[in-house]
Parts: sequence; C-alpha cells; structure tokens
Amino acid sequence: MRLININLDYYRVFYYVVKTGSFSQAAQELCISQPAVSQTIKQLEGQLGGSLFLRLPRGIQLTREGEVLYSYVSRGYEYLMLAEKKVREMKSLETGEVRIGASDMTMDFYLLPYLERFHKRYPQIRIQVSNAPTPVTLQTLNAGKIDFGVVSEPIEPNENLRTIPVGIPLQDIFVASRDFFESHPSLSSVMTPQGLAEYPVIMLEERTSTRKYVNGFFAGQGAALHPELELATSDLIVKLSARGIGIGCVVRGFAEAYLESGELQQIALNPAIPSRRMLAVIHQNLPLSAAGTRFLQMMEIDV
Repeated sequence: MRLININLDYYRVFYYVVKTGSFSQAAQELCISQPAVSQTIKQLEGQLGGSLFLRLPRGIQLTREGEVLYSYVSRGYEYLMLAEKKVREMKSLETGEVRIGASDMTMDFYLLPYLERFHKRYPQIRIQVSNAPTPVTLQTLNAGKIDFGVVSEPIEPNENLRTIPVGIPLQDIFVASRDFFESHPSLSSVMTPQGLAEYPVIMLEERTSTRKYVNGFFAGQGAALHPELELATSDLIVKLSARGIGIGCVVRGFAEAYLESGELQQIALNPAIPSRRMLAVIHQNLPLSAAGTRFLQMMEIDV
C-alpha cells in the first residue's frame, strides 16, 4: 500500500474541528479564517479519498471514516501537546533530571553541598549520581549517559571535553598507625619515595586516577610501589591503616580526623607529591539538559 504524504497541519485543523464541533469555532481556536478551515478539510478528504464529516442543518457529524481517523489523530496530537508541555516544564525546571558522574573523593570534597542546595531549591528535579572512578566517569560522559562529571586529575587529553578546575587542591599523603611505626623501627616520619617503596602500602585500585597519579610520581622518582592491598574506597584504606595493617595512601581530607585524634600519623615524602585539582568536565558536542545547565551555573561554571 502506498503511503500518502499528507501535510500534518491538516490533521491539526481536523482535530480542532472535531474538538470544537464546528468549522467557525475551529477557525477561532487556530486564529485562521473559516474558509481556510473548510479548504483544509476538503484537501484532507481529497487526499484520503473519502468524506470525514456529514454536513447537517444543526452542524457537523463525523462519518465512520472520520471517527476512525479522529481516534488516532486525537491520541497523536494530544501526545504532541503533552510532549511540548513537558519540554516547557523541563526548561522552567518544574520537572526533569540532572545526571552527574563523580567519584567518592569529588563527592566528599566538593559536590555534596551543591547536591544539597540544588535539591532544596528544585525538589521536583530528579538527581542521578553515577559513583565511579574518573576513567569510568569519562567513558560514561563520552557515551552521553550523564550531563557532566566531577573528577580528579589526571585525565587523558580529549578535544571533545571541556575541563574547569573546581574546589580546593587535593593532596595525596601516606599515613600509618602508631603501632605500625613501633613494629617497623626503620620507618620514620620523613621518607624518600625510594625508601617508602620498601614498605607494605594500601592503595586504591589501579583503575582510579589517584592510583595513576601516585604511580606516575613514584616512577618519576625512580621508584615503584607494590601495594599489598588494593581497595575500592579511601575510607577503607584509612580504617585498615588505623588498625596497623599497612601504610595507607589517601587524599589528606579522608584521614584528617584520624590525624587530629592521633590514630594515624603522616609520613612526609621528600620530595612531596605535588597537589592536583578536581575538574568539572563537560562534553562540548552533546547537549546539556536544562537541569544540568542550572546545576553547573549553581557551581558558578559558565555554560
């Protein structure tokens, strides 16, 4: 069967004629003349090859063909109007979703206050946070599955990604418990990278940006770390280090409370590991949702 290429505007006029019950009322709703409505219906009937209305003294009535056509057209047109309404609501932030990719580190040290503030201001917007290491977050961003990511350095150069430094610098440190110091008399509070590499360390998994950064620093110093334990979260590293299981490598913020209480002591490196940055990352070739744009603006990022 050959498909008929009919102007979709004909169906819009047909919808309003049926909905209002007259050609003149439809003309008023559509802000066009009554002859224009009549001509449009005539053209639609001509292309479909049959009458859609019975013209009666008291008005119009749908033919059987007209009833069938309206049953489909009304659903389609009303879905289109609903879609327009939803898009307008999303643009005005009455509804919608913001999808963010972040690691434990960037959540703890930067993103949490913004999540709280955004939720209080726009409670009707759904917030979806994909919690994953930096490389996974960037893959998810490239696939268009999130609006933006908040990650930590280092990241691979990518011309499609725009990066904006955010938050405070991150400082990677090594920590150990008093018991661990006592059981390893040769360990001191200041070590060279080569000296520290001789001790058992606890680190994040290799797929994380933190592990990549620290490994790169040690390689630049002619040393290599061979961790006895590789864990998924920095919180676990701190807890196991406090139990004397090994020397933990974490961003300082995760160990701050333990350092203040004396449960852990920092092992200073000479030379020290340079600090690194957190980055908001946006894909330049993918559209941002209205909610995602507003979230970034709240973070004082120009989009």
